[in-house]
Amino acid sequence: MKIVAGVHPSWGMRWVTSYVGSSLARPKTMGALIRVGPSPCFREPWSDGLAPGIRTTRSGGACAISATNGNGPAMSLLPTRSARKKRRICRQILALPRRSVVLAQDETDLLLFPPLRAGWSLKGQAAKVYLSGHNARRVIFGALNLMTGTRLLLPRLKGRSGDFQAFLEEIQRHYWGWHVALMLDEDPCHTAKASLRSAEGMSLLWLPYRSPELNPIETLWGQGKDVISVNKQYETIDEQVDRFVGHIMSLSAQEVLHTSGILSDDSWLRRILSKKFCGLA
Repeated sequence: MKIVAGVHPSWGMRWVTSYVGSSLARPKTMGALIRVGPSPCFREPWSDGLAPGIRTTRSGGACAISATNGNGPAMSLLPTRSARKKRRICRQILALPRRSVVLAQDETDLLLFPPLRAGWSLKGQAAKVYLSGHNARRVIFGALNLMTGTRLLLPRLKGRSGDFQAFLEEIQRHYWGWHVALMLDEDPCHTAKASLRSAEGMSLLWLPYRSPELNPIETLWGQGKDVISVNKQYETIDEQVDRFVGHIMSLSAQEVLHTSGILSDDSWLRRILSKKFCGLA
C-alpha cells in the first residue's frame, strides 16, 4: 500500500489517499479527505476534484474540529482543557475577596548527585563531574507571592501529603488574616483528603494536568539549580539545601518576578493580576 499526499485543486487543502497498485486514476481504496481550512459544517460546496467515481468520507467529528495534515497548524472550534482551566483560574482570581494574596506553590527535589548540564572544558577534553558516596534527597516546598515576589520555602525529607500539610501550616501562619489563593498542580500529595482538609478556607487554583510551564515558580526552581547544583557535588545534601535556599531568598522581589516570567508581556497571569490588584510590584 502506498500513500500519496497532495494539495486539493479547488480548496488548497491537503488530501491523502491510500491505494493499491500503480494507477492513481482509479484507486481501489480511498482515505478520508483531511481539510486545512474552514470547517465543512459551514455548508460550503464540497468538491473533491479527484478522479470520477471516487467517494470521499467525512469524519464524524468534522463539525467540531478542522483536522490538519503535515505542517499545517491545528485549528479547533472547541477550547482545549488547558485553555478552559486557565480561564477558570482567571475568573477565580477576579472573584477573590479584597484582602487576598495569590501564591504559586510547588515543590522540587534536590539530589546529592548533581544534575548534568553542558559546560566549559579544555578543548579536546570531556568535562568531568566527580561523584562519591550514596545519593541523598531533600524536597523543597515553596510558595511565591505573585504580586510582591515574597517567597516561603520549607525543606523536608520527603514529599508526601504530611509534608505538604506542614507547609500549608507555614503559609497560614505567614499570611494570618489574609485570604490565600493557592495555585498548584494535581500532585497526589496535594489532592489527598487530609491535604484538602488542611487547605480549608483557601481558594485552590488547580493548574492543567502536566503543564509546569504555567506555574511561575517552576522557572525559579530551574534557575536556582543552574546556579547552585549543576555539575558539582556537595559534601552533604544539607549543605546543598542551605545554599539553594539561601540563593532563592537572596534574590530581590524584582528579580524573582522577572525570573518567574510574571513581568513578561506574554505572561498569561500579568493582565488578570494587574486588573485585580491594580498593578504589579
